[in-house]
Amino acid sequence: MKSIIVGTAGHIDHGKTALVRALTGIDADRLPEEKRRGITIDIGFADLDLGDVRIGFVDVPGHERFVKNMLAGAHGIDLVALVIAADESVMPQTREHFDICRLLGVSQGVVVLTKKDLVDPELLELAQAEAEELIKGSFLESAPIVAVSARTGEGIDELKNALRRSALAVNSRSQDFVARLPIDRAFSMKGFGAVVTGTLIAGEIHEGDELELLPVGARVRVRGVQVHGASVNVASAGQRTAINLGGVEAAALSRGLVLAPPGRLRATQVVDASVQLLDSAPRGLRSRQRVRVHVGAAEVLARVRVLEQNGEIAAGGKGFAQLRFETPIAGVAGDRFIVRAYSPQVTIGGGVILDPFATKHRAREFAEVRAALGNLSQGDHAARVSQFVISAGGAGVRREDIAARTAWHDELIATALDSATRGGSILKIEDTFIARAKFDELADKVLAEITAHHKREPLARGLSKEILRERLFAGVAPDAFRAMLAEFEKRGAIVAEKEIVRLREHTRELSEDDTRARDLLERAYQDAGVAPPSIADAFAKAGLNSSAQHSRKILQLLIDSGALVKVHGEMFFHRAALDELTKKLRAHADKTADRTIDVSGFKDLAGVSRKYAIPLLEHFDRTRVTRREGEKRIVL
Repeated sequence: MKSIIVGTAGHIDHGKTALVRALTGIDADRLPEEKRRGITIDIGFADLDLGDVRIGFVDVPGHERFVKNMLAGAHGIDLVALVIAADESVMPQTREHFDICRLLGVSQGVVVLTKKDLVDPELLELAQAEAEELIKGSFLESAPIVAVSARTGEGIDELKNALRRSALAVNSRSQDFVARLPIDRAFSMKGFGAVVTGTLIAGEIHEGDELELLPVGARVRVRGVQVHGASVNVASAGQRTAINLGGVEAAALSRGLVLAPPGRLRATQVVDASVQLLDSAPRGLRSRQRVRVHVGAAEVLARVRVLEQNGEIAAGGKGFAQLRFETPIAGVAGDRFIVRAYSPQVTIGGGVILDPFATKHRAREFAEVRAALGNLSQGDHAARVSQFVISAGGAGVRREDIAARTAWHDELIATALDSATRGGSILKIEDTFIARAKFDELADKVLAEITAHHKREPLARGLSKEILRERLFAGVAPDAFRAMLAEFEKRGAIVAEKEIVRLREHTRELSEDDTRARDLLERAYQDAGVAPPSIADAFAKAGLNSSAQHSRKILQLLIDSGALVKVHGEMFFHRAALDELTKKLRAHADKTADRTIDVSGFKDLAGVSRKYAIPLLEHFDRTRVTRREGEKRIVL
C-alpha cells in the first residue's frame, strides 16, 4: 500500500483540525491547552486508510505565533490540503502557509473550502473565486477545489476521492538515500521510556537498528517501531513513525534532532545554498543579516552572507548565499529550508542546501563560487560529485565525505564516483579523490618548492616532508599526503625518502674548499677511533667555524653518506671504528661459553673509558649487535 503524508495548511480557526477529525475520526488536538482554547498550538497527527493508499495527516497550527510549530511538521509532506473557510475566505496565514508549501517544493495538493454549511451559495462562490485567484500560476492551479462541512459531513466523501486521486499521482519517495528521521516530538512513555516521532523522509528503520542522534552524535538503539499506531518490524520512507529508543534518556531528546545510520552523517554550521525570496518579503536579503532558518524539524538562528555581486537578494529574487548557523544542524545537499525574519517573525523566503560543508569565501572568489553552486544545483549525481571534488581543492574528498554531504546510499555513491573518474578529470589517489587540474597544479608547485630549496641549500639532502606539507598541503590527511607524494614520484621528477623529498637528479656538488673541509673532518673522526672528539674539536681540526650553519651541513654530508654514525647526543663515531669494534666484540664472544660481556670487560676490550663505553653498548643494543641481560650483554 502506498503511504503519503498530507499536511493541512491555512489560517487559524478555518477548520483544519475539525476537517481531519471528519476524515479520520481522530482528534489531532492532543494538548490540554488546545482543548481549552479551541485552537491548534502544536502539530497533531492522524491517519486514513483509503484502500490502495494510506494517508498520514499532519495537522498544523494556523495562528501566526505558532508558524514555527507548523514548519516543524511541514518538512516531510507529499501533498497539501489548503484549507480556506468559506465564511472568511483567504486570510494572512492562508497566504503564508501556501508560500511555505511552495518554498518547500510541495507539488501536489487539494484546496478545501470548509464551513460550507455556514454560507449561502453566493458567498461560497466568492470564496472559491478568491481561492482560484490565490493558486493561479502555482502547483495548485489545476488542483481540485472541494467544498465541505465538517459538522454535517457534506462533501467529505468527495474530498476523500480527491485526496485518493491526488495521492496516487504523487511520485514515490526516492530510493537514493539512507534512513533519516527528523524528530518533531519527543517524550517519555511509562513502560517504554524514550519515544520520538517524525516523518521518515528516506530509507527504512528496523526494530533492533543502531542509529545516531544528530547533531549531538549520541548512539541509540531502536527498541520498537510503530506506524499509524500499530507495531511493525520496519518503517519505510513516507510514513509517520514512532520510535521507542534505548540508550538515551527522554530528557536528552528534543524537536529538531535527526536519526540516521551511525557514522554516516555529520553536523554542520556553514552551508552554501540557493535562496528564493517571496515577493511579499518586506525587504531584500543582505549580508550579515540575522535570520531564523527552519530545516527539517529544527529552528536555528543564522547569519547570512550573500554571494551575489551586489551583496543583496531582492524581494521576489533568487540568488546564492552562505548561511552560518549559531548552533549545529544535521543537513545534507538537497534539503529545503524556510527563512523567516528575525523580528518581526515573518516568512521571507526559502531555499535548498547545495553544499552542507561550505568554507568561507573571499569576495574575489564569488563568481567562481556561484558557478560551482550552479553546477551543484543542476547537475546529475556524477556532476555533483565532481563539483564537490573540485571545490575541495588540494584536500580532495573521500567516499565518506560524499556520504555525509548527500546521504546517498553506498551503491549510488560508488556509481557516481566511478562515472566521475572515468572521464579522467577526477583522480583517485588511494582513498582520496582530487581534481586532475588541481593535482597537476600541486605537482608543479612541489617541483618549484623543491627546486628552490636545492638552490638555497645545495648541501642539504632534500626538503623536509613536514615543511612541504605545511606549505602546500594544509588540511590534507597524512595518508592522502603520502599517497600524493607517491604519485608525484611515479612521474619521475622527484624522489621521496624517509623524511625528505628531493629532485631525482639532485647531487650535492662541493667546492674545493668544502671538499677539503669534509675530508679533514672525516679524518679527525677516523684517526680518533673509538674515542672521538667533540664536535667543536673536530670542526677546529677541519678548519671550520663551529657556530656556522655551513659547518653543520658538511657534518650532515658525512652522516648522510654513512661515514659518521650518531651514537648518543652529539657523540659521533666513524663507521670504520664501529665496524672494527664489532669484529673484536664478536671474536671475544666466540671464546666464551655464554657469549656475555659486562661493562668492565667491554671497557678493557675497547680500550675506552666509561664515558664512551656506555653509549657504545647502548648503540650496540639498538643495532642488535648485543642484547642486555641484567648487568651483562649477550653478543648476538
